[in-house]
Amino acid sequence: MNGSEVLDVGREAIWLTIQLCTPVLIVGLLVGVGIGLLQALTQIQEATLIYAPKIVAIFVTLLICLPFMGALMAGFMRQIAARIAGM
Repeated sequence: MNGSEVLDVGREAIWLTIQLCTPVLIVGLLVGVGIGLLQALTQIQEATLIYAPKIVAIFVTLLICLPFMGALMAGFMRQIAARIAGM
């Protein structure tokens, strides 16, 4: 492998990481903003109120997106194995 191939693999790995994290991070952000807005509107200033809904929402998102995430990781592994076999 030369330097450009190593950079390509690294770039693909970073892109895969972004694709895997994006659904969970977006759901966590939306739930956090929603609970924060609810707290601001109702003036409930409970610091622990945000954790339970966010944990449940992230868990449900992981359950829904897990097949997609597994397919992405399997495709990346097949690509890496093909590169190794082609050496």
